[in-house]
Amino acid sequence: MTTTSSRLFDELAKMMGNAAGAAQGLRREIDGLVKAQVERVLGDLAIVQREEFEAVREMAERAREENEQLKARITTLEAARDAGQSAGKSAGKSTGKSAGKTAP
Repeated sequence: MTTTSSRLFDELAKMMGNAAGAAQGLRREIDGLVKAQVERVLGDLAIVQREEFEAVREMAERAREENEQLKARITTLEAARDAGQSAGKSAGKSTGKSAGKTAP
């Protein structure tokens, strides 16, 4: 009787092992199908992928930094231009007055 019970348990263990293997295979198959379906739906919705989003975000950050640098450069150039115009006007006024006095 012990041999029969032992054989029965061995067969039962084999069946359980085979069932577990089949269940794991089935799970992998279902996971693959679900993933493919989700990717298809997301593709149809035109949702941006993470990599594309990160690339565009980096481009925007670089553009923002460049804009800040250009604003600072414009401010510096405008200040230099205004200083040059002020110096030119004051030099022109003093030259014009003295030229007007010596002419008569």
